[in-house]
Amino acid sequence: MFFFTGKYLVFFFYPLDFTFVCPTEIIAFSDRIGEFRAINTEVVGCSVDSVFTHLAWINTPRKEGGLGRLKYPLLSDLNHQIAKDYGVLLENEGHTLRGLFIIDDKGTLRQITMNDLPVGRSVDETLRLVQAFQYTDKHGEVCPAGWKPGKETIIPDPTEKKKYFAKQTEEEETAEEK
Repeated sequence: MFFFTGKYLVFFFYPLDFTFVCPTEIIAFSDRIGEFRAINTEVVGCSVDSVFTHLAWINTPRKEGGLGRLKYPLLSDLNHQIAKDYGVLLENEGHTLRGLFIIDDKGTLRQITMNDLPVGRSVDETLRLVQAFQYTDKHGEVCPAGWKPGKETIIPDPTEKKKYFAKQTEEEETAEEK
């Protein structure tokens, strides 16, 4: 993935073309690609199907379970080598788990998410994770559970962290009083 150096990359695997959950994920990422590109992030999907199967699926209308026009590339891993390299291949089944990898602008792997076959991934959570990694890279602060842009972060220092926790406790106590 050297050609994405200088950008974040969301690289995800999906089990097979022309299935059930897969098009919902692929379309969701495509429909929101502008949000990823606005934060210097590209998206690439990959399956063990052929380029020709990908093309047929893209040319199938969405109302028939197809993908329609996509705004990012789908890779074909026909020999399963990429899936093996990323540890997502289910060898006995001949396809992959729903692996998602966030790689930063320096080529460092920052996040791995692995879903079993019946459950799709969240574009919102993927976007939030990229934003959180970018925030920590830029500011040197850390992001608490559920952090979203504009919310409080924690200064990673034994004394400074107390400011965050004191504020959170105060907000909780105020909410309980209401």
